[in-house]
Amino acid sequence: MKVHVGGSTYSLKPGSAGRIVLLVAAVIVVATSFYSVGADEVGVVQRFGRFVRRTEPGLHMKLPLGIERVGKVKVKKVFKQEFGFRTIKADVRTQYREGQNRDESLMLTGDLNVAEVEWIVQYRIKDPYDYLFKINDPEETLRAMSEAVVRRVVGDRDVTDVLTVGRIEIAKDVEVGLQELLDRFESGLQIVTVKLQDVNPPEPVKPAFNEVNRAKQDKEKMINEAWEEYNNRIPRAAGEAEQMIAEAEGYSIQRVNSARGDVALFTQVYREYRNAPDVTRRRLYLETMKEIMPKMQEIIIVDENQKAILPHLDVGRGAKGGEGE
Repeated sequence: MKVHVGGSTYSLKPGSAGRIVLLVAAVIVVATSFYSVGADEVGVVQRFGRFVRRTEPGLHMKLPLGIERVGKVKVKKVFKQEFGFRTIKADVRTQYREGQNRDESLMLTGDLNVAEVEWIVQYRIKDPYDYLFKINDPEETLRAMSEAVVRRVVGDRDVTDVLTVGRIEIAKDVEVGLQELLDRFESGLQIVTVKLQDVNPPEPVKPAFNEVNRAKQDKEKMINEAWEEYNNRIPRAAGEAEQMIAEAEGYSIQRVNSARGDVALFTQVYREYRNAPDVTRRRLYLETMKEIMPKMQEIIIVDENQKAILPHLDVGRGAKGGEGE
C-alpha cells in the first residue's frame, strides 16, 4: 500500500494502515474525553445538546467524539456594560467616546425636562444553566432591561433631583429594580453595582441651567450667611439679657436685705429707746457727733446759757500765723 504525504510516497506493509487508523482513533478518543475547567469557571456538559450536569474547576472526563460537549462559563468574573458612552482605552487617563449614544442617555424626567444620563452596570453570572438556556442573548436582554428601569426611575423624579442630590438614591433604586426584573425572567445574572457616571442637561440648555444653579448656590450662600449672623447675635443678646436680669435680681436682693437690716436696726433702737429714752437719746447724739465732727473743718461751741453771741476771732488760725511770723 502506498501513501502520498506532502509530495512524497511511502509504502506501507499490509496491516500497518489498520494499526495507524486505530492509533489515530485512539488519540482522538482520548483527546476528546478529557477537558479542564478554570478556577473562575463552571463547566456545563451537554449530551446531544441536552444539559446533563455541571462540573467544578479541575480536570474531568466526558463522552468523546462530540457525544458530550462542554461550555465554560466564567462565574467569578465581573462584567460591565456602559450606557450613553463607550470606553475607547482604559489606562491611567481613560479615553471615552461620547455623543454617539445619545439615544441611550437622553431621558425625560418627572417634571417634563430632559436630562442626559450616563451610567454603568456591573454584573456577574450566578447561575450558568439559566444564563445559557433560559434567555436568548442575555447581554442584550440586560441592556434593554437596564435602559427600561433607568428611564422609569428617572421619570419618577424632577430634573433637579436627577442632576444633583438624588443620584445615589437613583442608582440604588435602579439596582434593586433591575435585579428584580432579571430574577423574574430567570436570567442567571447577578447585579454587582449600578453607578451613574455623568448626569447633565442637554447641550442647548446647559448655559441656562448653569445660571440657575449659580443662582441657587448664591441663594444658599446668603441663607447660610444669614443663619451664621443670627447664630452669632441671638446667643450674645440672650446672654446679655440674662446678665442684666441676674444683676437686677442681685440688686433687688441687696436692697431688700439692706432695708430689712435697717428695719431690724431701727426696731432694736426703738425698743431700747422705749426702755430708757434719755440714755438712748444721749447715745444717739454722741454717736452722731462722733461720726460728724471729724469731717468738720471749723468747730464752734456755744454755751446754751449764753445770752448773746459775739463774733469770735479765729484764734487757731491766728496762732498758727503768729508762729509762722
